[in-house]
Amino acid sequence: MTDKPLKAPFHPLLVLAVAVLLPGVGQLLNNQPTRGLLFLFTSIALGYVTAHYAADDVSILGRYAGGFFVYAIAVMDAYRWAKVRWEIFHTPQSARDDQPKR
Repeated sequence: MTDKPLKAPFHPLLVLAVAVLLPGVGQLLNNQPTRGLLFLFTSIALGYVTAHYAADDVSILGRYAGGFFVYAIAVMDAYRWAKVRWEIFHTPQSARDDQPKR
């Protein structure tokens, strides 16, 4: 069996930029497709619900507040996990072995 070298994760700033432009795709870049779909569909669903229950004189941000809220959480989540994966990948194995076991 041949050992293939591990593929480096995407840079966290790239994941952040993609997550801002395309909701849920930041999670896809982090190899979390189910999580990305969950964020995407939850964002759409809450945006739909708040749009139907918002008053007529509310701004566009207020009208879709539920969707924007989940979208913001998805962006932060994608960046956080990208940063964690990046740090783990770029930490030398010897430094990881020296960490106390929990």
